[in-house]
Amino acid sequence: MTSPRSGSQAVERAIAVLACFEGATDLTVSAIAARTGLAVSTAYRIVQALVRGGLLERDERTDCYRVGPSLISLAVPSLGRLDAESFAPHLYSLAARVKLTTSLGVAKDDVAVTVFSARPPERFCTHQLPGARQPLQSSAMGMAILAFGTASARRSSSVTASSDLERVRRLGYAAAFSSENRDVLAVAVPVLDPEGRPRGALGVQALRRRLTDELVREIVPPMRGVAARIGAGTGTAFPALR
Repeated sequence: MTSPRSGSQAVERAIAVLACFEGATDLTVSAIAARTGLAVSTAYRIVQALVRGGLLERDERTDCYRVGPSLISLAVPSLGRLDAESFAPHLYSLAARVKLTTSLGVAKDDVAVTVFSARPPERFCTHQLPGARQPLQSSAMGMAILAFGTASARRSSSVTASSDLERVRRLGYAAAFSSENRDVLAVAVPVLDPEGRPRGALGVQALRRRLTDELVREIVPPMRGVAARIGAGTGTAFPALR
């Protein structure tokens, strides 16, 4: 019979595995084992249990693991009401057009939570995947949401300068380098509901040498078009920034 201590230890180990994905995208079992200090075999068993529960998911092409849909739904309760079928086709269409992974994020407390990512049919690389949770005040998706929020929301941003947010409002999009890799640039546009309130952000990211200023100017208009179509149907499903 399993003792209470061994049962709590299993939970603690699972929590440690999930904590590895804070600020990370795809991880191998070996990387998870190294971050947690667990044996590879132990890390593998825990990862498989989390995959069965939908808290993690496996990329069959790379044999890496990432945050799963069930964990995202737990992180933001209202996400359980989101109808992915309503916005996923827009994201996949945009991904194919701009040849970059396109992601949708929403604000939760002080982070931007990635709720869905659509990969392009070709030319994909892991640099295109945003973190599951990014700082609201320094990530491209976070700044795109903040910049179009209420004046009080913008003033409450202690890290992002108000001048930076005003620039985002003027340009209509935000750009920021990844905190994990300064060679990766992210670009995001706000998803606004019919009342003009930010319900989320639509973003892409890639190595800076690929995501040039010229390419940014080329992809921002279609990004804004898709964001407008998604925003028109958000209703109350997406949490609004206060």
